Amino acid sequence: MSIKDDLQSNFRSEYLKARVNVYLTNVYLMDKMNQIIKPHKLSIAQFNTLRILRGQYPNTASIGLIKERMVDKNSDVSRMIDRLFLKKLVDRVECKNDRRQKDVKITKKGLDILATVDALEIDLDNTLHHLDSTEILELNRLLDKMRE
Repeated sequence: MSIKDDLQSNFRSEYLKARVNVYLTNVYLMDKMNQIIKPHKLSIAQFNTLRILRGQYPNTASIGLIKERMVDKNSDVSRMIDRLFLKKLVDRVECKNDRRQKDVKITKKGLDILATVDALEIDLDNTLHHLDSTEILELNRLLDKMRE
């Protein structure tokens, strides 16, 4: 269904239509992702943090590194790490070089949750399979260009 049909609206320009279309698509994909992670009692930001830590595994990551790599730069990473620690999804230790800093590492439980979610995310990826490989490459190129 086209955005015009979906929202039953006319747009003053194709630029506005594109912005609304990107926003609407983001909401759709975020809703689908929230449905996948909800059984694990994770927020999108917590899930993103776990994925960052998995990328660092078996090494630790500093709070600063996690902040740099977050999709949502407005997240309060320190509090999020506290919540993930209480859920036993991460361990945190005092940084060897700076005692004021904490080094964070994903736990086996955190890795197991991500493995479960990975399998479910394949279904989410399938929502894009009606686009061929050339179209997906072009979509990614255009989205990257939008943020330049």
